[in-house]
Amino acid sequence: MQWLEHKIPPPVIGALVGVAMWLVAPFGPALALAASTRHVAAAVLIAVALAFDIAGLLAFRASRTTINPLTPDRASALVTGGVYRITRNPMYVGLCFLLLAWAVHLSAWLPFLGPPIYVLCITRYQILPEERVLRRLFGEQYVQYTARVRRWL
Repeated sequence: MQWLEHKIPPPVIGALVGVAMWLVAPFGPALALAASTRHVAAAVLIAVALAFDIAGLLAFRASRTTINPLTPDRASALVTGGVYRITRNPMYVGLCFLLLAWAVHLSAWLPFLGPPIYVLCITRYQILPEERVLRRLFGEQYVQYTARVRRWL
């Protein structure tokens, strides 16, 4: 299914997974959390998500390289500072945290399958193809970066 690589924007994949999470929520057992606990947990997860997303976007902007995940071949710089010292994919990590917040908000167990499904899909159809392109563009510098920094967290 190589034809799917770099074809669907990651936020669309996240939205599709989020809709699927919402659809399956009524079919499994409920998550027994007080509403206040659920709201605080979701808010914390959203704050973490936004921190990763914004830090990733700002680092790309500062380096004046493309933020379009569908065209990694247009990357003009290898961004390795800031949040990119923690994870090679902060914007995808941020989206995963948003899906976790959504699962908490839905207050059911089945939606918690969404974030791992998102991670598998993004890794296969976005990250691995991106890594091939970045390895070609930046060579040994990228290889050394991947040895220092994890793909996710």
